[in-house]
Amino acid sequence: MSLDRAYRETIDYLYALQKHGVKLALSNSFALMALMGDPHRKFRSVHVAGTNGKGSTASFIASMLLAAGYRVGLYTSPHLVSFSERIRINNVLITEAKVVELAGRVRDAARKSTGPDGRRSLNPTFFEVTTAMAFTYFADESVDIAVLEAGMGGRLDSTNVITPLVSVITNIELEHTEFLGTALTQIAGEKAGIIKQGVPVVTGATQQEVITVLEREAAARKAGFYRLSKDFMHFPVPAQREQVFDYRGIKCSYEKARINMLGGYQVDNACLALASIECLRNAGIIVDEAAVRRGLERVRWEGRLELVARKPDIYLDGAHNPASAQKLAATIRGMRRAYGRTVLVIGILGDKDCQGITSALVPLADHVVVTKPRYSRAMDVRELATEIRKLHGSVETAETVKEAIAAAGKAASPDDLVLITGSLYVVGDARAALHPEPDRSESLSGLKG
Repeated sequence: MSLDRAYRETIDYLYALQKHGVKLALSNSFALMALMGDPHRKFRSVHVAGTNGKGSTASFIASMLLAAGYRVGLYTSPHLVSFSERIRINNVLITEAKVVELAGRVRDAARKSTGPDGRRSLNPTFFEVTTAMAFTYFADESVDIAVLEAGMGGRLDSTNVITPLVSVITNIELEHTEFLGTALTQIAGEKAGIIKQGVPVVTGATQQEVITVLEREAAARKAGFYRLSKDFMHFPVPAQREQVFDYRGIKCSYEKARINMLGGYQVDNACLALASIECLRNAGIIVDEAAVRRGLERVRWEGRLELVARKPDIYLDGAHNPASAQKLAATIRGMRRAYGRTVLVIGILGDKDCQGITSALVPLADHVVVTKPRYSRAMDVRELATEIRKLHGSVETAETVKEAIAAAGKAASPDDLVLITGSLYVVGDARAALHPEPDRSESLSGLKG
């Protein structure tokens, strides 16, 4: 069988696992790890949970470690275009051949598992299998350290089989309330589940009720607890294109640190990463100042205020909840002065806070194109357009993101700003439309979980 066909069949297998839905439990994950030889015990790690900024924070950490000469695994989700984006070593995506091999190994191991009655005891979910693949890959490839992004929550997330060297909780907002709870304190309790005995915790959380929950869990686990704006902080330095800031850390300070990612919130994410790097020193993971600076400056994280085209300038951002939408809106307000009009392309998933997202972003636009990603949970275009027309008088619809980009192109002049946002799934479809890969099957774009 050709590699291309084998890879497509593997992706179909992984896609089919989404029928098992979401399982917030660790029994399958521990069972899969045991069947695979406990790969999670064979590498050191950093665990990153939170509502927003997980992927960017994880990328900053991984980049600094890589710049210091370590062999670094990085596991994130979701992917935007290619499944391989989820699993990287030294910022190189896993190969299609390796995806086929690892998926086969995990699938065979799960099929051989039986319960007391002799029947198959495991029906793993997509994320459980993907996590087992990533951890096995990192163990097989003898990474020095892996930076692992939690999927949903933390306490019962598939990644929470590890005991990391540092735990990071970026921030906490209302999200996935059907699974994690309807109150911030409930969600904080789930995120706090990644805190391990004696393992330091770094957080960017700001709400006092959230901080109380996290502090209580850290104290119970005898884990050091470090907060952004209290134990470490940043001060802006005027600059033209990059974002430049002074970092005052737990024990270290850096003058005029630079990042090339847009958005003030990315400075917060960079500082969370810097504090995490400080904590790693106690475990013998040393990153000198030169590596810190190189690592920060090299980070480019797809789909986070990413400039993908010029004249008009098209930016992609995966803001998918009110908190991230508000932060994005604050950045766009500052950028609009350099442009003529602003055209907004927006699609939202049906289980998200539509009103909270649209109220932050729609008032910034001169024209709005409403669309939806190729994903089963996407909000109907007409339904979303009806809601947006309550806020704006210039709205059109497009059934696909590709069509929406074409519509935005017609509405925009070369000196205008086009923002495509509302969901990482919209961003993924936009990247695929703007930079198509001729050998990629349309069916692969449906694999999102």
